[in-house]
Amino acid sequence: MESYAQAASDASKAIDINASDIKALFRRCQALEQLGKLDQAFKDVQRCATLEPQNRNFQETLRRLNSSIHEKLHVQFSTDSRVQKMFEILLDENSEAEKREKAANNLIVLGREDAGAEKIFQNNGVALLLQLLDTKKPELVLAAIRTLSGMCSGHQARAMAILHTIQMNCICGWMAVEEEEISRAVCNLLQTIIDALSGEDKREHRGKEEALVLDTKKDLKLITSHLLDMLVNKKVSGQGRDQALNLLNKNIPRKDLADHDNSRTIYVIENGLRKILKVVGQVPEQPSCLPLTDNTRMLASILLNKLYDDLRCDPERDHFRKICEEYITGKFDPQNMDKNVHAIQTVSGVLQGPFDLGNQLLGMKGVMEMMVALCGSDREQDQLVAVEALIHASTKLSRATFIITNGVTLLKDIYKTTKNERIKIRTLVGLCKLGSAGGTDYGLRQFAEGSTEKLAKQCRKWLCNANIDGRTRRWAVEGLAYLTLDADVKDDFVQDIPALQAMFELAKTSDKTILYSVATTLVNCTNSYDVKEVIPELVQLAKFSKQHVPEEHPKDKKDFVEKRVKRLLKAGVISTLACMVKADSAILTDQTKELLARVFLALCDNARDRGTIVAQGGGKALIPLAIEGTDVGKVKAAHALAKIAAVSNPDIAFPGERVYEVVRPLVRLLDTQRDGLQNYEALLGLTNLSGRSDKLRQKIIKEKALPDIENYMFENHDQLRQAATECMCNMVVNKEVQERFLADGNDRLKLVVLLCGEDDDKVQNAAAGALAMLTAAHKKLCHKMTQVTSQWLEILQRLCLHDRLSVQHRGIVIAYNLMAADQELAKKLVESELLEILTFVGKQEPDEKRKQVVEAARDCLIKCMDYGFIKPFS
Repeated sequence: MESYAQAASDASKAIDINASDIKALFRRCQALEQLGKLDQAFKDVQRCATLEPQNRNFQETLRRLNSSIHEKLHVQFSTDSRVQKMFEILLDENSEAEKREKAANNLIVLGREDAGAEKIFQNNGVALLLQLLDTKKPELVLAAIRTLSGMCSGHQARAMAILHTIQMNCICGWMAVEEEEISRAVCNLLQTIIDALSGEDKREHRGKEEALVLDTKKDLKLITSHLLDMLVNKKVSGQGRDQALNLLNKNIPRKDLADHDNSRTIYVIENGLRKILKVVGQVPEQPSCLPLTDNTRMLASILLNKLYDDLRCDPERDHFRKICEEYITGKFDPQNMDKNVHAIQTVSGVLQGPFDLGNQLLGMKGVMEMMVALCGSDREQDQLVAVEALIHASTKLSRATFIITNGVTLLKDIYKTTKNERIKIRTLVGLCKLGSAGGTDYGLRQFAEGSTEKLAKQCRKWLCNANIDGRTRRWAVEGLAYLTLDADVKDDFVQDIPALQAMFELAKTSDKTILYSVATTLVNCTNSYDVKEVIPELVQLAKFSKQHVPEEHPKDKKDFVEKRVKRLLKAGVISTLACMVKADSAILTDQTKELLARVFLALCDNARDRGTIVAQGGGKALIPLAIEGTDVGKVKAAHALAKIAAVSNPDIAFPGERVYEVVRPLVRLLDTQRDGLQNYEALLGLTNLSGRSDKLRQKIIKEKALPDIENYMFENHDQLRQAATECMCNMVVNKEVQERFLADGNDRLKLVVLLCGEDDDKVQNAAAGALAMLTAAHKKLCHKMTQVTSQWLEILQRLCLHDRLSVQHRGIVIAYNLMAADQELAKKLVESELLEILTFVGKQEPDEKRKQVVEAARDCLIKCMDYGFIKPFS
């Protein structure tokens, strides 16, 4: 079972009872060898060899372990000297640049291996790595940080020691630097330390080590409080602040809501909520603003959302709300306009996070009035903040109608009077958002016919204007995300290639706040959102009772959608999606991943386009979407993967080891809860994969797919049954699958034999293929085949007479396997009409098409002659 640590401890208990128990000694030796404890394993097998000197197994193991130990010692001594040498080169100012680079890379590689990391650690390596950090040379600093990451990975004690040696202040100091690469590397180091301290320790402990339990809660709290302090520290770069927010996003909320312990979230709310609100409320144009990147405020909003969602009861939520209310009302000051702007910006940030809470804050006395007042301010930054807040406030239809009555005129006035492009775009998005409050419903348009197209045209114009700054162009995409709910707008947008290209370019920049807007726009253009099924009777009823009935826009019909998909593919949407999936940031939320998965599925719909998708890296990009995200998103991504796996060469679509990651999402689609098309395409994908290599077949078995495949072989639906049988036909090459057929007390073989008698050619072909391979592999199955059903001979004769040559060939091969397995079986076949069939086929001319069939029939006849059942005529 490969539970080596358990096996060793069980064997030790047996040896405690009887010290000369040979079986237990040898079992422990084997387990210890697998655990890498060669010296202890050697002692055990030595004992076995003295007890039973003649046993060749023991002698062989002794020899093997002896050479392994010598090899290990040699490597160990050479590792010690290598570590010393590397540090000497790195710390010597006069050594060549190339040598230093090589030494740095070697050090990183060593740090990632357990033995190498231990050597660095024991040879005063941490102190030497600190010296490398003190050099302040970027390439040496990076090497030191990455080596430390490798050393902490999966080793709790080492991670704890390194954290205490380097000190959290020093780690945060390095994370706060401007250089993105160093900041990211330190973020990765901290994540590795947090993983190791949280108990994700890869090593198996035995004996004394098992009794030692490290208390890591204090250290984890220390890390959290330092990260929260970083958020409001002016000396921290925008990049460092982003990494701190990423770490908090990743590690504070619970991974699983079934786990009742949300103490980390409570701690952060108590000690850091005000700090997070301060980041959310930053106004880049103000002189007192903290250093930010384009992503910082969005990351802080996402953190607020995750913390709010992680709360378990109403009192906890009320406490959260009170802190926010106190913070915002504390900022209102009639004398100080900057403070008021900060308060409104904070509300705006909360609206982008926990929306319900944001709505409650909007209802506070003075908030809406302050927004309206700021809209009329003379200062550009005040107007910017107020308009953005109005936009975020109008996300709910009920709120939007309130703002439509009160705010539209205000926004229109600003739009007409302002000369500033940045404010113009934002007011335009506000109008776009209000204009699309009816969703895709053609009959619920907020504005007059043609107004939304005008707004969209203006958005596209700004999007293509490279002279406007990125943050402002982002708002143009945001506007399109709303307006593309209108089918006229999406049709025009997809035909505007420069605007599409401009959006794709923006999606590839370092500003990740745009991801959601781009994903939403693409979902709208491909119509991959969920559409409720309209029941005609209910429509009639609604009309009769004078209720509003949603209407579909003429341009939302299937042929229009297909044209839009073609245009998007031509414009290079796949490379953009692949780039978006790779965004290593908390801004790529599960909801955004779901939107990307929906777009991919819509793009994969036509089999002819799948080659293009694979060529541009779509296959690789889908794998992470199918592994993590919302349940709906994972299913959509897995379905898109199934569509690609069904028709593409897996070696090209998922190169290298990636192909093994595709198996699990496809197996999940076999669940009976999924719809028939998903089951069918998953089976096609698995059929294609199982035909590639035995390693892939092994992976499919490991993911427990066989019971599901067998289940679909019983299915009434012809195509599902055919796909499952074809998949099983590929799987029977595997020895483990063959053993399932050999086992007594099941009807697996009977089912395959009966499927050979079906009327469907494709099912017959697959079942006959499976049967041919099974009977060729095991003689026992040849006998079993004749016992599972009384119709076996009739079915076999039908196969041998089949019109389709591939089925006929398989039938004759089955007949040959039965004859070759046993003389008695051969006699049974010869006594039946099968001999006439084989003679008839064998006498035909072996032309190109029939060659294999005729030769197989002649092989059967030769076998009969060998047994002496028939004699040559002349």
